[in-house]
Amino acid sequence: MSKKVRFQRTILCSFLVCAVFSAAQDNEQQKLDREFKSAVAQYDAGHFTEAAAQLEDLLPRVPNSFEVHELLGQVYASLSQDPKAIEHLQEAVRLKPDSGAARTNLAATLLHAGKAELAGEQFRRALALEPRNYDANHNLGEFYIQSGKLADAIPLLERAQSINSSSYDNGYDLAQAEFLTGKLGETRQTVQALVRIKDIGELHNLLGQIEEKDGKFVAAANEFQIAAHMDPSDDNMFDWGSELLLHRTYEPAIEVFQQASQRYPDSPRLKIGLGMALYSRGKYDEAVRALLAASDLSPSDPRCYSFLSKAYDSSPNQAEDVIQRFRRYADLQPGNALAQYYYAMSLWKGKRSEDSGADLTAVEVLLQKAIALDESLPEAHVQLGNLYADQHEYAKSVPEYVRALELNPNLSDAHYRLGQDYVHVGQKDQAQKEFEVYQKLRAEHLAEVDKERAEVQQFVYAEKAASSTKP
Repeated sequence: MSKKVRFQRTILCSFLVCAVFSAAQDNEQQKLDREFKSAVAQYDAGHFTEAAAQLEDLLPRVPNSFEVHELLGQVYASLSQDPKAIEHLQEAVRLKPDSGAARTNLAATLLHAGKAELAGEQFRRALALEPRNYDANHNLGEFYIQSGKLADAIPLLERAQSINSSSYDNGYDLAQAEFLTGKLGETRQTVQALVRIKDIGELHNLLGQIEEKDGKFVAAANEFQIAAHMDPSDDNMFDWGSELLLHRTYEPAIEVFQQASQRYPDSPRLKIGLGMALYSRGKYDEAVRALLAASDLSPSDPRCYSFLSKAYDSSPNQAEDVIQRFRRYADLQPGNALAQYYYAMSLWKGKRSEDSGADLTAVEVLLQKAIALDESLPEAHVQLGNLYADQHEYAKSVPEYVRALELNPNLSDAHYRLGQDYVHVGQKDQAQKEFEVYQKLRAEHLAEVDKERAEVQQFVYAEKAASSTKP
């Protein structure tokens, strides 16, 4: 949730001399009043240190002044001196226990200081004092949101919205809470009401999320498009392009990601999205270039390397550039098994494509390193088996295939290659069994497509989740 608890102002510049200093002589009253008003002016101007000094000088002469303690607490809260702020705000609450605003300010400072339980108690007391007060309902609702208690927050935010139907911030947080608790119908109604107050991109983006979750792809894409046109931010452009990508409308997705990447050339995720869309459309050379650019923007980011490896497998024309990126990734991530695996495969394929003979020893070492880092990586076992089988070292290749299939029995290529190895070593019955399994898994390509789509979904949803947590 992006909105915060509202800090309530209880100090008025009038300060009313007679309310606090009625026992003093007229000239002393006027002097104290001027000093307090000067502190208020400093506070309003953002000169918090000066305001604190004036109030500390004033306090010994009026030690039981609610207004001075309250303002001094707010000043110290503005200076992020929470212990001092809490001390004075607690005193203000003691002096005027029926002030809902004073309890709210104490609660907000307690929350900032990490004292959530005490803050919640003060927010609840403020609401009990003023049950029809917008701020009291809104603030306790926000507190529950920050505590992860969305179901508890919703009734409070609803009540606050009924008190002040024009409040955009409260309405937006209400919509977010409803959405996250699966109340799509209520969320849609809340957002549509907000659009009438403030028709902006973030609301259409939220409508897009609602329609997507409700299974209405066309409506979702339209809302994401509206959001991107109204506010062509990185987030809105990404959400529009990724929605098109998720539902396999690749050409429009490519166009959106291309435009977005031109607008935000330093955004790795937009380049990754473009690379995924190009790869899914079969434009492998262009996909490789986009994913290379993404890797340059964020060399340690693992998200693009899987699709870069796939695109490169179908388009080995940029071998040196790809090998250099995977070498860099492996150097940056020496403890990452996949980084070593990708580097091994890029090196092996790149050298084969040049017909110059690969450094198979280097490839073998990298694959062995990948397995040592993560023994449960079936792809590394398969490729190490392939390397040994190509050299007719079947005593080495067979155990690698067997281990790969123990980890993932649905690897059709491993069944086929293992069957071939069994033929070479004269175990024809075993070979026949492997070929029969391979025949049952002939839908390998479709399964791979589904796997790639799942990888796209994982990337998109992870990015959206990360964006939703940004302040």
